[in-house]
Amino acid sequence: MRQFSLRTFTFCVFAVGGLASAARAQEGLCSPEPRPAVRPSADLYCLYLEPAPGLAGVRGVVELGQAPSPFGIAVSREGAQVYQARAILSSLPAPASLGPYGAYVAWLTTPTLYPMVKLAEVANGTTPLGRIAFNKFVVLITAEASADVEERRGRLVLRGQSPSSRMQPPDVMQLALGVAVMPADSHARHAAAGNDPSGWPMPPMPPNLTMLPAEMALRPSLSPYLPTPDPRTTIPEARPRRLVRLGDGDTLDLHAGFVRRTLGNRSFVMYGFNDQYPGPLVSVPQHATIVVNFTNGIDRPSTIHWHGVRLDNRFDGVPHVTQELVQPGGRFRYVVHFRDAGIYWYHPHHREDVQQDLGLYGDLMVRSPRPDYFSPAHREEILMLDDLLIGDDGLIPYGAEGATHALMGRFGNVYLVNGEPSYDLTVKRGEVVRFFFTNVSSTRTFNLSLDGLPLKVVASDVGNFEREAWAESAVIAPAERYALHVRFDRPGDVPLVNHVQAIDHLFGRFFTVVDTLGVIHVTAAAAEPAVSAAFDSLRTDTAVVADIARFRRHFDRPPDKELVLTVEGDRLPFLSKQLMMLDSAYFHPVEWAGTMPMMNWAATEREVAWALIDRATGTRNMGIDWRFAVGDVVKIRLFNERRTLHAMQHPIHLHGQRFLVVAQNGMRNEHLVWKDTVLIPAGGTVDILLELSNPGRWMLHCHIAEHIQAGMMMVFSVVP
Repeated sequence: MRQFSLRTFTFCVFAVGGLASAARAQEGLCSPEPRPAVRPSADLYCLYLEPAPGLAGVRGVVELGQAPSPFGIAVSREGAQVYQARAILSSLPAPASLGPYGAYVAWLTTPTLYPMVKLAEVANGTTPLGRIAFNKFVVLITAEASADVEERRGRLVLRGQSPSSRMQPPDVMQLALGVAVMPADSHARHAAAGNDPSGWPMPPMPPNLTMLPAEMALRPSLSPYLPTPDPRTTIPEARPRRLVRLGDGDTLDLHAGFVRRTLGNRSFVMYGFNDQYPGPLVSVPQHATIVVNFTNGIDRPSTIHWHGVRLDNRFDGVPHVTQELVQPGGRFRYVVHFRDAGIYWYHPHHREDVQQDLGLYGDLMVRSPRPDYFSPAHREEILMLDDLLIGDDGLIPYGAEGATHALMGRFGNVYLVNGEPSYDLTVKRGEVVRFFFTNVSSTRTFNLSLDGLPLKVVASDVGNFEREAWAESAVIAPAERYALHVRFDRPGDVPLVNHVQAIDHLFGRFFTVVDTLGVIHVTAAAAEPAVSAAFDSLRTDTAVVADIARFRRHFDRPPDKELVLTVEGDRLPFLSKQLMMLDSAYFHPVEWAGTMPMMNWAATEREVAWALIDRATGTRNMGIDWRFAVGDVVKIRLFNERRTLHAMQHPIHLHGQRFLVVAQNGMRNEHLVWKDTVLIPAGGTVDILLELSNPGRWMLHCHIAEHIQAGMMMVFSVVP
C-alpha cells in the first residue's frame, strides 16, 4: 500500500541539553581556516549566516553536525534528516547597543516563515542549538528584550537558509532544455553499441512527479534481458523459505534454479535457491563448520558469497579473486566456518543486479552458546527486505551486457518481505518480538517504523551493540542487518511502514512517501511470561565492551588510509549531463526514492563509472594495492565526494573482516558494534577501525548492485 503526501515541510526540534561533549568532538566542521581535503562537505553541512543591513561586521555559521544514532544516519520517524546543530557567532555587539534588547535568540523556521520555533539564547562563541529535522529551513538570529521571550519580536541580526533551500523550481533555460526532445542522441548511442532498443518496455513512473519530454525519450544502450529457461523444462512454483538447522560438520545442498513467482494476478519467471524464495534460512551454532554443495542451474555463471562471514578466503565466492565462475550446470564445494554469532546472508557475487534482484538470497542465523546473548523476547521474526521493479507488462528487464540504473541503482516499486508483497503477523498484547532485518534490495535504504512504538536496537551486522539504544525508526542500508526488540502493548493493528522524504528534482521540493510493508495484529490476550522489566531497561553487553576495549587506544589516531568515493559520467547523453549539472546545487545525505527514473534507467555501466580512489596514490578501484598483515589495526577514512555529477550515499562492504565505526562527520560514534557494511552519506566522512584477522585477498566495494557493476570495487591483501 502506498501513500503520497505533498507536505511542504517536516520538522522536529529536540532539546538542547547534553550536546556539549558531542559538539566539542566536531571542532572545525565549518571553521574558516584551510580545510583538509578529506572532511565533510561544507556546502552541505554548514549554514552560513548573513548580517542584516547596518551590521556588516557580524559573522555567523550554523554547523549541521552528525546527530548520534545507532544507525549512523539520524532520521526522524517521518523520514526527515536530523542534524545536531550549533551556532558559531562573532562580533555581535552588546544587545543594548541595538535598542531595548537584553539577549540574542536563535529561531528556526521554514522558507514560508511558519512555524517559528525558538532554539536557544546565543552569544559570541559557540552555542548548541539542539537537533533539527526540517527538510528546508531558515535560521534567524534576533535581538530580543530578554532570553525568555517565546515569540520573535525583536530586530533581525543574522539570517541564513539551509543548503537544501538551494533546490529550486526550473528556470526558463532548464525547461527549454527538457522540452527539446532529443531522440537522435539516444538512437545514436544504441547504434554505436550495436543494440536494438525496441525491446525495452517503459519503466513505471512514480506518482506526483513530472518528467520532461526529453527525459522520456531516453533508453539504455544495452539489450534487455529476462531469465530464459529451456522451454522443454517445467518451472516449479516458488515455495516459501524453509528453516534448515545444521550442526558442525553437516552438509547442505544448494541449487540455484528457475522458479515461477506469482505476485497478485501476475506470474514471472525468476530465480530461487532450492525452489524457495528467499532461499533456505540456515541456522547454525557459532564456531560450526558446514559444507555447502552448490549447483548452478540458471542460465548465467554464478557464485555464492557468504556476506559478513569471516571464513577461509578460498570460499568467499568472488569471481577471479577467490574462485572462478561456476558456469551453468557447474558445481562448487564451499566450506563455511562461522566464527561470529549474528545474522548474516548469502547471495551471488556476479551480476548481483540481476541474480540477487531475481531472488538468489537467503539468511544465515548463527547462534551464540551464551544463554543470555540477547535480553528476553517472546519470539523471533527474521525478515528479508527487498523491492522489485514491475511494469504494466511484467518485470522491467535488466541489461544483458551490463547494468542499467547505474546512477542511483535500481529502485523497485513493489516491496517484498520474505519474498511476499505483504507481511502479516499476529501477536499477543504485551508480547516482545525480536525482529531481525536484512536489507537485500539493490539500492533502497529503508526507514522503518511501527506506528510510533519504541524500537530497542540490540544488534547489527556482526553481533550485539555494546549498549542497547532506543530509536523511533530504523535506517537500514543495502546489505546491513539489525536486530530490534519491539513490545506491542495495545490490541489492534500496527503497520510496518517505510516513511521517507523523497525529492522532486525537477521542482526542487521534498514530498512524503509512506509505504506499508505489512501489518502486525495484536490480540487482547496477554503474553506470558511477562518480560516488560527487561524490555524497559537498556542492557550493556559486557563481553562486547571487553572485546572492543582492546581497540579504544586507536580511536583518535589519524587515518592510515583515505578512500574517496566519486563518480564520472562523461559518456552520459548531453541531456542527462546538463540536467544533472543543474540538479547538483544540492545533494541530500540520502536519496530515499527513485525520483529520477528515466535518467537513472537509461544510464548504464557503459556511461557511468563509479570509483574508489586512494587519496595517497591517486589509484582507483582494482588498481589500488593495499597490503596488510594479520593482527594489523588500520584506521580508514571514507569520504563521499560531494563535487561530482551525482553524489549519493554508498553502503560500503568489506569482505572477510570486521570493523568499528569510530566517527561520522568528525563526531565520535558512541553506538559501537562490529560491522561489515556502513552507509556513507553524500558529502560525509566515516572513520572505521578495521581489525585484520583473516588472511587472503578480500574485496571492498559499494553494495549498490549497479555501482559495483560500474566499477566501484577494490581488493586488499592480508598476509598471515
